[in-house]
Amino acid sequence: MEKVLGKLGIDKVNDGAATGAKWIKANGEKIDSFSPVDGKRIGSVATVTREDYDTVVAKAQEAFIEWRTWPAPKRGEVVRQMGDALRKHKEHLGKLVSYEMGKSLQEGYGEVQEMIDICDFAVGLSRQLYGLTMHSERPQHRMYEQWHPLGVVGIISAFNFPVAVWSWNSMLAFICGNTCIWKPSEKTPLSGLACQNIIADVLKDNNVPEGVCNLVIGGRDCGEWMSSDVRIPLMSATGSTRMGKAVGAAVAARLGRSLLELGGNNAIIVTENADLNIALRAAIFGAVGTAGQRCTTTRRLIIHESIYDAFKKKLVAAYKQLVIGSPLDENSHVGPLIDTDAVAAYTQAIAEVKKAGGKAVVAGGVLTGEDYESGCYVKPCVFEVQNEWPIVQHETFAPILYIMKYSTLQEAIALQNAVPQGLSSSIMTLNMREAEQFLSCAGSDCGIANVNIGTSGAEIGGAFGGEKETGGGRESGSDSWKAYMRRQTNTINYSDQLPLAQGIKFNI
Repeated sequence: MEKVLGKLGIDKVNDGAATGAKWIKANGEKIDSFSPVDGKRIGSVATVTREDYDTVVAKAQEAFIEWRTWPAPKRGEVVRQMGDALRKHKEHLGKLVSYEMGKSLQEGYGEVQEMIDICDFAVGLSRQLYGLTMHSERPQHRMYEQWHPLGVVGIISAFNFPVAVWSWNSMLAFICGNTCIWKPSEKTPLSGLACQNIIADVLKDNNVPEGVCNLVIGGRDCGEWMSSDVRIPLMSATGSTRMGKAVGAAVAARLGRSLLELGGNNAIIVTENADLNIALRAAIFGAVGTAGQRCTTTRRLIIHESIYDAFKKKLVAAYKQLVIGSPLDENSHVGPLIDTDAVAAYTQAIAEVKKAGGKAVVAGGVLTGEDYESGCYVKPCVFEVQNEWPIVQHETFAPILYIMKYSTLQEAIALQNAVPQGLSSSIMTLNMREAEQFLSCAGSDCGIANVNIGTSGAEIGGAFGGEKETGGGRESGSDSWKAYMRRQTNTINYSDQLPLAQGIKFNI
């Protein structure tokens, strides 16, 4: 891993802040980054003080004054070069993500590929920031709408996607003319440092104003500074619902904007008309991929009563084939949880399920021994439950899958929707009527609704986010760029009169 850190230029970097290509020596306490793969310390980085933070914000404000005047296609060209820099460092950044976070090596590479993809998406979008024109009721008047950048965008990302979520937000914010301040998760700080270092040459080579792309390493206090800071008109926060409610309240108190992508409690409905082989693969990957630490992880399976027992047997057989081990080993299906706190949450959830009356279909447990010395490896497990139990209503970031049966499609949809979260959902069926009912306004209440694919694995072309306690925000594709801009309505009078709207007369 030392070689990887060297290739990424962060083997000797321990400064906790950066304004563009310039590193700032932070004066706060140091954060040590330990790998959940083997428990070893990867490195340490200093956190920012309030004074350090204010320095970064001031630089971001200053840079915005110039950056907003660059033509959007020119800003897009800078983003294109960022994508090329990420391509060059895909292997090394992917390995660091895998080692620092604990996801499989293929998922680490895939996360960096998402960053490259959003760069490509943003480049095209830089020539498509379209407004509208409309007819005025007043003669010889023209009306239109246009979009302007907001200013400084704050980004708080979570450990489970330590680099991709930053890129979803920042690349769109950049082409819109905003500057960004990123606070990566304190559990994966080195991945944040690596991203800043990768694009440093791009920023320098294009003479990008110093404070356009900024990084601050810090804990909860830093996130609170950002959320309450009137100098940051938009806060994008990804994480738990608890965190999102705190961010949303702080931003709303100053009448700022928030873009929240929070928890999920995602379900797959498996109907009697499903292709069970596809359904099984979707359920397994959705439940155990990233060790159950995706916001789109499949946490509930709602199975038709006529196939319930048969599908349950398939689940048990499939779980027996799972290989749990180092994510750097391509033969492993399941890696570690992020830390021992996550392991404690996993064991507590299992205890609560059992106390409520849950029946273990596939037993769980914490793994020990030489191959699991970090103490972060657990067994993916499956429980038969009732949907209304409090523990089932709660999102546990771990590979715990809850299963239940249903008799009618309306009942299945009601069960799926009867949780506080509303991120991702799926139905497995070859019946067109069932699929269309699931996608109708009376169907899934989630921001993402899929047919014959699982709940995880979203593409950057579609807007990503959910409803209810998931926060309502949308990141990445579609028209999500509008979240990073302010809309302005313009009316131009090219006559020699001043007619008023609604036929109002004002003679003077």
